[in-house]
Amino acid sequence: MSVVSQLSVALALCCALAACQKEEAAQPTAAAPAATQAAPAVTAETAVSAKVTALTADQLRDAARKAYAENRLYAPAEDNAVEYYLALRDKAPGDAAVSSALTDLLPMTVIATEQSVNREDFAEAQRLAALLEKADAQHPALARLKASIAAQQDASVKRAAQQQLTAEEEAKRKVELEKKRVEDQKKQQEEAARQLAAQQAASKQADDKAAADRAAAEQQRAADARAAEQRAAEQRAAAARQAAAAPASADASDLRPLSMPPPRYPPEALRAGTSGEVQVEFTVGTDGSVTAARVVRSNPARIFDREAVNAVRKWRFQPIDAPVTTRRTIGFNPQS
Repeated sequence: MSVVSQLSVALALCCALAACQKEEAAQPTAAAPAATQAAPAVTAETAVSAKVTALTADQLRDAARKAYAENRLYAPAEDNAVEYYLALRDKAPGDAAVSSALTDLLPMTVIATEQSVNREDFAEAQRLAALLEKADAQHPALARLKASIAAQQDASVKRAAQQQLTAEEEAKRKVELEKKRVEDQKKQQEEAARQLAAQQAASKQADDKAAADRAAAEQQRAADARAAEQRAAEQRAAAARQAAAAPASADASDLRPLSMPPPRYPPEALRAGTSGEVQVEFTVGTDGSVTAARVVRSNPARIFDREAVNAVRKWRFQPIDAPVTTRRTIGFNPQS
C-alpha cells in the first residue's frame, strides 16, 4: 500500500472516530431538555404534599397552631398553616375550628397569589392558587387568579423569548426572584398576622364587654329582685303592724237598736192609698247615731224617699267600736 493510501485510511479512521465521539457527546445534550422540563403544575389534588398528609390529626393540629403562631400562614411549601389545616380538614371534616381558621387565612392567600403573579413567581402563584382551590373550589377570586397566572406567564415567556436571556442571566434572575419572594412573604405574613391579632383582640374585647354587660345586667336584676322582696316584706310588716294596732272592726250584726221611730206617711200617698218601699243605706257612728243616709232604690220612685231618709236619720243604736255602714228596706203600707 502506498504512503498516500495509508494516509487516506488513517484520515478516514480519525474522521469516523471523531464522528462517534461527537454523537456520544450529543446524547446528553439531547436528553437535557427532558431533564430540565418543568415539574407538573400543582393542582388542588396535589396542593397538600404527601409529607403533610402523612401526619396524624393531632400532629397536624399542633403543626398548624405552631405555623400560625410563627407567621407561616401560607408559606413555605409543606410547612404552613393553610396546608396543615387543609390536611386536618380531610381527616376531621366536622371540626369548626379548622373551618374558622381557613376562613381567616383564605383572603391572605388570595393577596399572596396576586403578589406572586406581579413579581412573576408563577410556580408559587400556582401553588397558592391550588391551595385556594382545595380550600374552596367555588371561591369568587379563583377563576380570576387562574386567568391572571396564565396571562402573565404567557406574557413572561414572550418577553423572555424576545430578550433572549442567557442561562446565566436567567439563573441570576431566579435567585433574585427567590430572595425577593422570601422577603416579601415574610413581610406579608407578619402584616397578616398583625391584622389577625388585631381582629382577634377586637373580637375578644367585644366578647369581654358583652360578658361584662350581661354580668352587670344580671347583678342589676338580682339587686332589683332583692329590693322588691325587701319592699314587699316591709309592706307586709307594716300591714301586720297596722292590723295589730287597728281596733276590731264592726259590722251590721253588731248594731243594737235603741230607738227606731217609723217614718211619716206622706199625706198625698196616704189619700191615694199608694204603698211602696225604700231601701236606704246609712252609716252608724261609734256613738250610735246615724251620720249619713241615702236612698239606694225606691218603688215607686221619689214618693217615699224623703220620709224614709228623715226617719233613718233619727234612729239610735248602742255605741260601737267602729262605724258601720249597712242597708235597710223600709215599707210603706196605708193599711198598717
